[in-house]
Amino acid sequence: MSAAECAAAQGLCLPHGQLSASALMVRRLGLVPYEPAWRAMQAFTAERDDATADELWLLEHPPVFTLGQAGKPEHLLAATDIPMVKIDRGGQITYHGPGQLVGYLMLDLQRRGLKVREMVHLIEQAVIDCLAGYGVEAVRKDGAPGVYVDGAKIAALGLRVRNGCSYHGLSLNVDMDLAPFTIINPCGYSGLKTVQLCQFGVSDSVGQVGENLLAQLERLMPPLNGGNLAQ
Repeated sequence: MSAAECAAAQGLCLPHGQLSASALMVRRLGLVPYEPAWRAMQAFTAERDDATADELWLLEHPPVFTLGQAGKPEHLLAATDIPMVKIDRGGQITYHGPGQLVGYLMLDLQRRGLKVREMVHLIEQAVIDCLAGYGVEAVRKDGAPGVYVDGAKIAALGLRVRNGCSYHGLSLNVDMDLAPFTIINPCGYSGLKTVQLCQFGVSDSVGQVGENLLAQLERLMPPLNGGNLAQ
């Protein structure tokens, strides 16, 4: 089953993608509901085979809290009308909303010679390098996946690996309403502050930031073992 067929089965229409030089099929989805995107990722990963191109989906979500598979509901600190979806990635609770860049990375890790920890490091470095291009100095923290600016979290990571293939990915705050983060312990950390790119004078749209992040991901992405897939 193709990626488009997997997505259609979940009620999600995938736009035509472009296979990059790093053999990464890039799809720009725009604003899409969370659950159909998640189910489409699951279906794609379950149906893929050795000939399936790796994919990157760049998108935004309407307001939603997501809780990782070992997540604790008590990290939601107050009643809210924002839905919460319990999902199958690692990590605790986080928030997605318009104005936040989300990137879902569906990679065959073995085919690229990547271990999970190396993939996490790659994603973090791509975000750090993307932000450096805007003059924003960001860092990673040992034992706390994500990217931070002056101790505040600007990007979150959460992955699932199934049969050696990853899905889920990252979120990067660009220009959004940060208020929902105040009623959770972001990623399970009490009192953790969140920030976004617009606070540092960055006026690029979510789409523009996505293209810059894509360039960094492709720069760092290991080639496929045995060469690229045919386009």
